[in-house]
Amino acid sequence: MILDAAVLALSSGSFLSSGAALASAGLGTHILAHWDLSSGSELQLRLERRTYLISTLLSFVMAIQIFSLFLFVHTADRLHGLFVGVMCAAGSLNVNGFGYPALFLKLANSILCGLWIIMNRTDQASPDYPLLRPKYRMLRWMAVSLSLETALQSAYFLNMEPHLITSCCGALFGSGAEGLGGDLGGIPPGPAKVVFFVGMALLVRTGIQMVARDSGARAFCLISGLLLGWSLVSVVSYVSVYFYELPTHHCPFCILQAEYNHIGYVLYVPLLAAGICGLGVGLLDQYRHVPSLRERLPAIERRLALVSLAGYLCFAAVSSYPMVFSDFRLVS
Repeated sequence: MILDAAVLALSSGSFLSSGAALASAGLGTHILAHWDLSSGSELQLRLERRTYLISTLLSFVMAIQIFSLFLFVHTADRLHGLFVGVMCAAGSLNVNGFGYPALFLKLANSILCGLWIIMNRTDQASPDYPLLRPKYRMLRWMAVSLSLETALQSAYFLNMEPHLITSCCGALFGSGAEGLGGDLGGIPPGPAKVVFFVGMALLVRTGIQMVARDSGARAFCLISGLLLGWSLVSVVSYVSVYFYELPTHHCPFCILQAEYNHIGYVLYVPLLAAGICGLGVGLLDQYRHVPSLRERLPAIERRLALVSLAGYLCFAAVSSYPMVFSDFRLVS
């Protein structure tokens, strides 16, 4: 294992996060087994205090987990100099078979953590804890997923071999490369742009409908989720190419480096926030039938939809800037 401060921070934070999630899931199972809001017993009062404590603690844990996604990518990028032929995180993550699975699982867990935070804040805003059971059921699966992430991340760092010769980003994401990266890099930019901007138009349309008429939450959630995935595809297909001004360079990681003013973070942070909030709209909408949430949920969903729209519009504006103002032109 490479003894680096960021690696140690990621490893210790991951163990603490998965440990806290597992412990909280166990306590949550006990709470659900004895929960009776109509009771004024001492046990019920203890359970209410305990669930508030768990929710507060896990909110911080989940927020740290989301932050760790970007720290993980930043650390992989910073370690690239230890490996021969590697120029960015794309190659560092490819030094063994655990890097990319750990990254994909961290991304999935970050989205789940964001959704759990949304559900928890909505639950705590009501005096009768209407989402107590679904959020603890969700926590059980998340505890397993976070534990698996800890195992994959640990295996990735433990199996790093300095000075190992591995593939660079050009070999992984070039249009002629084999595998998923090559397939994404080979997507024609013209159709990719059309799909993205049509998706943006549909999202804005359903977002306006949600905010103005309080309808279309499920459609907004679906479009937001699909657009999140396609936005990541678009980064590899054509967005990154405009920042590099090199038609064969499709790497989604090099744009995180100082050479490109860390513009990747300006793309990925609002995109992740937009995706989480957009999916959160659909998650909460299925609980509109709950009496204590009937009046609160429309306002919460509208705020989430506005944040999601702002995030996607930010991503669209930043990714479109070099297409409009640079002299570089990419021919499909």
